[in-house]
Amino acid sequence: MNRKTLVLPAVVGLLAPVLVACGGSDSESKGGEAIVVGTTDRFTATAEMTAPLDPAYTYDIGGWNVLRQTLQTLMTMPNGGGDPEPEAAEKCGFTDTGNERYACTLRKGLKFASGKAITAADVKYSIDRVLDIEADTGVFALLSTVDTVETQGDREVIFHLNTADATFPFKLSTPVAAIVNSEDYAKDKLRDGFQIDGSGPYTMEAEVKNNELVKAVFTKNPNYKGTLKVKNDKVELRSFKSDTAMGAALDKGDIDLMTRTISPDQVKKYQNNNSSNIDLVELPGLEIRYIGFNTEADTVKDKAVRQAVAQVINRGELTSKVYGSAADPLYSMVPATITGHANSFFNKYGEPSASKAKALLTEANVSTPVKFTMNYTTDHYGSATKEEFELLAKQLNDTGLFDVDVKGEEWSTYRPAQRENKFDVYGMGWFPDFPDAETYITPFLDKDNTIASPYNNSEIRGKLIPDSRREADRLTAAEDFDKIQTIIADDVPLLPIWQGKQYLAARDDITGADYALNSSSTLQLWELGRGVSEN
Repeated sequence: MNRKTLVLPAVVGLLAPVLVACGGSDSESKGGEAIVVGTTDRFTATAEMTAPLDPAYTYDIGGWNVLRQTLQTLMTMPNGGGDPEPEAAEKCGFTDTGNERYACTLRKGLKFASGKAITAADVKYSIDRVLDIEADTGVFALLSTVDTVETQGDREVIFHLNTADATFPFKLSTPVAAIVNSEDYAKDKLRDGFQIDGSGPYTMEAEVKNNELVKAVFTKNPNYKGTLKVKNDKVELRSFKSDTAMGAALDKGDIDLMTRTISPDQVKKYQNNNSSNIDLVELPGLEIRYIGFNTEADTVKDKAVRQAVAQVINRGELTSKVYGSAADPLYSMVPATITGHANSFFNKYGEPSASKAKALLTEANVSTPVKFTMNYTTDHYGSATKEEFELLAKQLNDTGLFDVDVKGEEWSTYRPAQRENKFDVYGMGWFPDFPDAETYITPFLDKDNTIASPYNNSEIRGKLIPDSRREADRLTAAEDFDKIQTIIADDVPLLPIWQGKQYLAARDDITGADYALNSSSTLQLWELGRGVSEN
């Protein structure tokens, strides 16, 4: 098999894939066996998370990867990034100069998979439902600028916003704005379990064991009408308990492609094995990892403690030892390649320094060593997370200023506990809702934020976030985001750690793998096809 590496530059608004090895011929998979995709994302229904796949509730990349296959939104993000484009809508746009009135016209002949016609009333119902339920995940906050939704006839929808929001078209491309049928989704309660019904490119059949979705079978929806070209008839998404098990399944041929989370060791393996019939696809990443602080917890309530942590953490050592080439140090909540990126934490703290950290604590009369627990999830961000947090704790403890231990917990219990502020210090990851700086700022710092942070800066919430939303020119909005990040670097309610690359590994008869992830890091199963393997 001839293998080569094609390196294409990543620029703002464009995420260009890097292909390590050659794929098969470009063809569609019509008929025949399903394309099987592996993931380590876990989908569990618990007493705390009864509705893991309701668009009014779910707010994590794994759940959104499922919803995007089955539900349809008015707008969609094109391959390669850029501005959102109409999907269920025929056209959309602001109808005023202040970015406060947004109108959409639905495509003719839209239907749910059940055959029921879709009207403007269904769009209004779907948006109103999200805002009425106000799920504790905070996903409804993406639609917080919606005041009222008006319909005119069967195809016209008008969104009246309570403030200017230049990013509103992006928000209409996210699953929280998906169109649902009132016959399937109650107006005032979440839909428990794993059933999904919509008008997207696929229908889904769930295989559930012990309240966990172990396999989702996506079958091409004959009633789908939109812009997406579906290049296969059926795809199976299988959930694995570890990246090791997922990799073994790919090597054996039990699955055709594996997506998140691929471990650093697996990246090295497929990069260096030139005789393999498995291709590694590398894409510039918009994923970030960060540490969150409960700013009301006694252990880290003093700003000097959080600043001292920021002064000690050695991102370069962490990324090189744990993630290798798969991650880069990050000194901004907004990742590189996104307008609004600013190295605020490096500007504030510079290189790691125990002496500077000690001076901060001494000046604030904080007794040392400062003792707290760093919490992390064991099964949501990959197997390297444990090693990452053990190294972070070691960096802090080696200074003699801290006495830190680490504790891991499964995501199904970790996430509800984090939202209930049961952790003083915790690790989280973030994939963008859409490729704009706002999605790295407002979900954590605005009212009803997704991490339930008690941190509240009046300048950020009252002025800088609203000002940034008024700017249609996102270069101008970057000035507000720069100010926000300067404040964050001083107060340290959040501490950015690293920015990761995206990887897929696919057998070489699978086509379209280089487009299976879009600019918002979400899965596009419709791009996959089955071609001819190269020898």
